Amino acid sequence: MTTTSEIRSGRSLWRRACVSVGVSLALVAGGAAAASAQGHGDQAHEPRGSDNIEVLSHVPLGPRLSVSDIELEQEVDRPFAYVGRMQYGERGPKGTDIISLADPENARVIYRWRIENQELHQPTGGMDVKYFKWKDRYYVVQSLQFGQGGPDTDLGAVILDVTSLPDTSGVEEAARVRAPEYPGGFHNIFVYKHSNGRVYLFATLNGPYAHVYDLGTAVEEGPEEALAARVPLPRDQSGGYSGYHDFYVGYHPATGTDRFYGGGTGGYYVYDVTGVPTPEEREARPDTAAPTEDFELLTSLTGISGVRWGHTFTPGPRGRYAVGETEYQYAPLRIFDLKPGLDGEVETISSPIAAWTADWRHLPHNHEVRWPLVFVSHYLDGLQIFTMADPENPKTVGWYDTYLGPPNTDRYSQFNGAFGVDVRNEDGLIVISDMTTGFWAFRMEGFQGWSGAEHGVPDVSSAQHWEGVPGGG
Repeated sequence: MTTTSEIRSGRSLWRRACVSVGVSLALVAGGAAAASAQGHGDQAHEPRGSDNIEVLSHVPLGPRLSVSDIELEQEVDRPFAYVGRMQYGERGPKGTDIISLADPENARVIYRWRIENQELHQPTGGMDVKYFKWKDRYYVVQSLQFGQGGPDTDLGAVILDVTSLPDTSGVEEAARVRAPEYPGGFHNIFVYKHSNGRVYLFATLNGPYAHVYDLGTAVEEGPEEALAARVPLPRDQSGGYSGYHDFYVGYHPATGTDRFYGGGTGGYYVYDVTGVPTPEEREARPDTAAPTEDFELLTSLTGISGVRWGHTFTPGPRGRYAVGETEYQYAPLRIFDLKPGLDGEVETISSPIAAWTADWRHLPHNHEVRWPLVFVSHYLDGLQIFTMADPENPKTVGWYDTYLGPPNTDRYSQFNGAFGVDVRNEDGLIVISDMTTGFWAFRMEGFQGWSGAEHGVPDVSSAQHWEGVPGGG
């Protein structure tokens, strides 16, 4: 693998900032000052990426700011990516694009799903997108958000049966998941293969919970019977509630538990969600109408300087080190050591041990952890990859700028460029969804796939083990 020093050699545009415990955000900005030559708008931009990144495909998808998140199937013999489509302002479709990577160097859109009556549905439309496998069938969950003044304000997600791909004639809707008590849809979702064998959809909604839906029940019996649990948000410092923004759910082999890592009002929270009930357990309960909420809060990350609201929160495979994103300009990704909180040594974790950003003026967005690498969709800075092999000293190891235009001028200046990122563990394929430039596929020199065993860690990532148990056992 090309080293950081090799990539930096001969470049004035190398963009990174690494900080350790106690270093202020001002120093983060100063540490990345050399990145100021990076080009956007009318500035020159050479080189566009590091030498170890190869562009395989680029597929423009449509109007500016109409592309949202992305999901990549993990099996090489099912080479499909799913991209959420949204309306920003007065432009853009509302739905999902399906992209074939059968030939990774010639990716192409093979199917477009759109909500009916496009003109009546208010923005935003398609946001997060995930896939799952249940009883030998493959499904895609497209989260949706529709505003007041049009239909389906209570519609959170559409589930598509995509088993027939690449034959698109068999793609059809399997279910629509609604949350009428919390209108506004699902901003983010996460699909998790639980240790009890069920597959669950964790969904963000406009309330003080994350809803947990049994996806097997949703496609077999109907979504009305699928709500299995709710993960509460602890009260914030004002004594009230707000909500979650995003989350990750993963197996913790050391304790044999399923853990929820959520970002939202006040910071970040880790729950033990091993007790999400199966359909049989729900049926045996006398209060089957009420979803389970009795989950243990294992630790919290609150009172962090510069963090009033957590965005995205992703742990490494051992569940000790985690990456936290906070959605505002100049904020880096913060790296936390969860051990003091999980061990009960502190009441809450209030300081990161390090931080990383590609350009102090901009904003990282979503990320995928394949220990020790972290793959980042960094809005105006495109694909960024850093290593946290030494969690206190993260270092950039690769990058490619998918967006060379100006910042957004409508409302949020940073709201443009790389939105979503995903990685296929089997062969190391990397994909980016860019809000304006569309779909991208990459390979990084020396990265030919990921498994925990190769790095001496549990085989735990966002990629689920559909045929086995969490952790790959």
